[in-house]
Amino acid sequence: MPQLSDDCFAFGGALMPAEEALARLKRAIHPVTESETVALRHAGGRILARDVVAAIDVPPHDNAAVDGYAVFHADLASEGDSRLPVIGRVAAGTTLKGPARRGAAVRVFTGAPMPSGESGPGPDTVIMQEDCRLDSDHVIIPPGARKGINRRFAGEDVRRGAIVLSAGRRLKAQDVGLAASVGLTALEVYRRLRVAVFSSGDEVHEPGATLPAGGIYDSNRYVVMSLLDELGAEVTDLGILPDRLEAVRDALADAARTHDVLVTSGGVSTGEEDHLKAAIEAQGRLNFWRLAIRPGRPLALGQIGRVPLIGLPGNPVAVVVTFALFARPLILGLGGASVLDPAHYQVRAAFDYKKKPGRREWLRARLVPGADGVLAAEKFAHDGAGILSSTVFADGLVELGEEVTRLERGAMVDFLPFSELR
Repeated sequence: MPQLSDDCFAFGGALMPAEEALARLKRAIHPVTESETVALRHAGGRILARDVVAAIDVPPHDNAAVDGYAVFHADLASEGDSRLPVIGRVAAGTTLKGPARRGAAVRVFTGAPMPSGESGPGPDTVIMQEDCRLDSDHVIIPPGARKGINRRFAGEDVRRGAIVLSAGRRLKAQDVGLAASVGLTALEVYRRLRVAVFSSGDEVHEPGATLPAGGIYDSNRYVVMSLLDELGAEVTDLGILPDRLEAVRDALADAARTHDVLVTSGGVSTGEEDHLKAAIEAQGRLNFWRLAIRPGRPLALGQIGRVPLIGLPGNPVAVVVTFALFARPLILGLGGASVLDPAHYQVRAAFDYKKKPGRREWLRARLVPGADGVLAAEKFAHDGAGILSSTVFADGLVELGEEVTRLERGAMVDFLPFSELR
């Protein structure tokens, strides 16, 4: 079972910078050790547990890159046309019957193996069919062809013995294809991380229920579960826990016995009606990180036994931001991934903005083409952390560092696309 180092969440004092918080989190992670073998068809999105080493060259033989004629470059005239007899035909998946000889051409098609020679290497150049003319059983080739053109070499894509995929990689579709290209039918991957998700609070109700006065629908849990699904976690929905100490305590104890991580949002405060905090502390420990970020300053991190628990803020936008910053790398790291940080991209700001120094901020924005065609980030009109619709408007988040106090329209900014959170 994945674990965190002892006291990794402990912190006291002033607001913690985002970079320090993330560095502490990464240092504490010990990933899962259990692995399983899955068929290639089901390997997409999984985290590779063992390096993939190519047992063959890809392609396994020199081959033609186009439909045309394979020739010995030395047989071509430097000036004027060359007229060569066509002595055979090779399609992909077949070979020439007998060797190719000097002074002749072989009709080849894309992917066809290059013919061998009579006493050594065979033809070394492929002339595209569109550049040739046929005259009975001869091909006429114009001058000027470069030696080796349109010929692909064995091992040009992958060399035998090379590591083509490294352990810790989250497998994309093209990774699975590369594994297939070296002849594999299955891959060893880390097992899926088991994550329990729950909400707490008598004011929170399941969507579809009749809302009482003062009640709200539970959107955060569905955001979190969907984000976890995109990370490939095996998610258990514990629903909404009642505001009763014994019920919360028992639910946490049960979940910790069968899960690798527990995730909640909101409700972990110091109020006398806050049974979640007391239930966690009765079986483990809970630390609050007061972070120098906006949105999402409070973040609860703790453990039930050796099972980590992350308590996200209650505001829905803060849930999205803190999940991206802290829950996502925690889940990926515990699951065995080697790359934990999402990629940022530089775009132009289509707005002016002022902020306080000393804290990092994330602004919801969508990308729009500027007058010059360069993508620019258009900020959502309101900054409230409770406006979940702003994340639907947005394509991602503009990140402003602690040192920034004023952003002017046209400046380049870091942009984190929501697509990178998958």
